[in-house]
Amino acid sequence: MSNSLTRLHDHLLKLRGLLLEDLSRTHYTPSEGSAISVKSLLQSLLSNGNPNPNVSEKQLQYSIKDFGLACALLASSRSSTHELLSWIPEGLSVSAKSAFSDLSRAYCASGLGTEELSGLECGLVSEEKRLVVELMPEVLPLLKDRVKESSIDKSVDGDEVCAATARVPVGYAILAAYQFRWFVTQVEYPHLGKLCTLVIPCGLTALDHWSPEIKGQGMISFIHLGKNVNTAELVMYGDVILDACCQNIASSDEIWPYVVEMSVLLVSCIQRGNPRSQWFERMLNEMLGHLERQPRNKDRRIAWLKYIEPLLCEVGVFLLAHFRRMFPLFFQWMHADDDQTVLLVLKQIRTVIKLTWIRNTPYVERLVNELVVLYKEAALRIACEEIRTTILEILLLIQRCKGPQFEACWDKYKDDLNLVTLNSSLSRNMLTNVCLQLEETRC
Repeated sequence: MSNSLTRLHDHLLKLRGLLLEDLSRTHYTPSEGSAISVKSLLQSLLSNGNPNPNVSEKQLQYSIKDFGLACALLASSRSSTHELLSWIPEGLSVSAKSAFSDLSRAYCASGLGTEELSGLECGLVSEEKRLVVELMPEVLPLLKDRVKESSIDKSVDGDEVCAATARVPVGYAILAAYQFRWFVTQVEYPHLGKLCTLVIPCGLTALDHWSPEIKGQGMISFIHLGKNVNTAELVMYGDVILDACCQNIASSDEIWPYVVEMSVLLVSCIQRGNPRSQWFERMLNEMLGHLERQPRNKDRRIAWLKYIEPLLCEVGVFLLAHFRRMFPLFFQWMHADDDQTVLLVLKQIRTVIKLTWIRNTPYVERLVNELVVLYKEAALRIACEEIRTTILEILLLIQRCKGPQFEACWDKYKDDLNLVTLNSSLSRNMLTNVCLQLEETRC
């Protein structure tokens, strides 16, 4: 064994020992009914390997892989409240991430590893991230299989979920999903795009699982992927990814925000410049249908309103085909109890008007009426000024794009003493528009 590999091996033993020592001092009580001991699993991963200084390069690589899996699990616990990981203290999680980065730098110094991986020149990756990239071809297929072990087997009769968990406890798949998410989110643009062939199959396996916890980690991974790869690197997987997004729209409440953010991000990326795409149509219909069934669900509507804008911008004027389903929801949400919903729905109404110029639709008069009601209601809200400012911006937009129709709608409000400020602003805007039109006529 060369001197550099011996030093790397000694360094690995030192780092493993420090983490094992911290882990042994950490109190752990397995959750009631749990079929696995996470602490034992971590100790096993950190103990694997031969302390013999004459260990072979292959054995060293195996030990490094197990060390990486242990660090990934410990580090990922910082963003988890799941009972399997909630017992891990933040200090141990931080130490694991630091230890992995330390080993990665030592790994680079040893000269161990490949020069190129899946078209990616590994030498271009920073020393702290190099080991993550090197381990991905080994750990991602392993984690994919671990997630799949407790997936639903459609060929099994009866209770499919129970049949799946009877084979392998779902806890192992949950831990694997967290490890997968951690590995993926350590790599960023432009390097992540070269690893799509490794990342996407594993991510899709997570999305196909029945467990919301596993689905959620797969969704976080796809969100990171969508933000860190080029469209061309996703296109070859486009249909299967977008189909998985649509299949997961009817997910449970706790992962609905991830579903919306992931779906909007990926469809806007993969179908960019193609507003007539069937995927935009299908995704909007799925989401609107789901929201129509639970219009009073605050968390769901806020998540949708928060993340939907990129999709609206891609569809553009073709949103007119969805007005029949969108505006009834908008009208209901405009009068929600919470200011966050009101501000978000006003923002999206403004976006829709800008994109479509609202054309010849039957919603102009109803929209003006609802905005006036909300303007008056805002006096009792904390975000009064922000709400009223946004309402004015929307009314000015409608006035500009609908002209005479807007004036006919607004005529009944001109003498309303509660709308003096609005009337003044709209009158000035009308005068400005007339002056501009006269100027254009002279030219």
